[in-house]
Amino acid sequence: MIPIKISSIVIAKNEERNIGRCLNSLISCADEIILLIDKSTTDKTREIADLFPQVKMEIVEWMGYSETKTYAASKTSNDWILWLDADEELSSELIKEILNFKNSNPMHAAYSMPRKANFLGKWIEHSGWYPGRVTRLFHKQKCSFSSSDVHEHLIIEGSSGEFKNDIHHYTDPDIHHYFEKFNNYTTLAAGELFNKGKDFALADILIRPLVIFIKMYIVRKGFLDGIQGFILAAFSSAYVFTKYCKLWEMKKNQPQAKKIN
Repeated sequence: MIPIKISSIVIAKNEERNIGRCLNSLISCADEIILLIDKSTTDKTREIADLFPQVKMEIVEWMGYSETKTYAASKTSNDWILWLDADEELSSELIKEILNFKNSNPMHAAYSMPRKANFLGKWIEHSGWYPGRVTRLFHKQKCSFSSSDVHEHLIIEGSSGEFKNDIHHYTDPDIHHYFEKFNNYTTLAAGELFNKGKDFALADILIRPLVIFIKMYIVRKGFLDGIQGFILAAFSSAYVFTKYCKLWEMKKNQPQAKKIN
């Protein structure tokens, strides 16, 4: 049996604190690594990536999450692609599982892995975040990226299998970092709702945020994640509240509003 070769794709912008860890985990199991760095990056992401001669790096104009990843996939030379975000790493157990996969006869078009998030210095094991499976290994002839502006995902033609071991996601090392992303992500999410013709209702800001908090902190046992679990539920509630407030604003300004990209 000829071993399977895997290409990995990563996109990054101002990821100097994460990119080295991400690439270091990939070189253990990927035969090719395609790294796209947003041209507006101002930190040392590129300099750190230069320390990895195996990496094929390109500086690109940002095209949105889905289109940028689609472009990265088009640069790969192998049929199997492993997609990893710059603030993620493969656990040592997952690396072994992927190496075993390379010597197998795949039965599925794509494979998901559980993802464990590190939020404010703690691994979140409840709150509805874990195992939080994400599909990250796929055959490029059978899968494509969705056109979502935020939370893009794979559209799979065929069945999907599961790996047992974790991707580690270093999502938010501090509160400042969380809110740096907050404004952009809530705007993108509201823009998606606007573009789909979603109507705003007062219940969207009165009830939805409360439901999210109760679901994460009580139903999904976020209280077992300590103070981080409470903060995460509160911030997630604020995210939903802000997203729908922005949708209301877009609807209010609809004659002047443009399609959100």
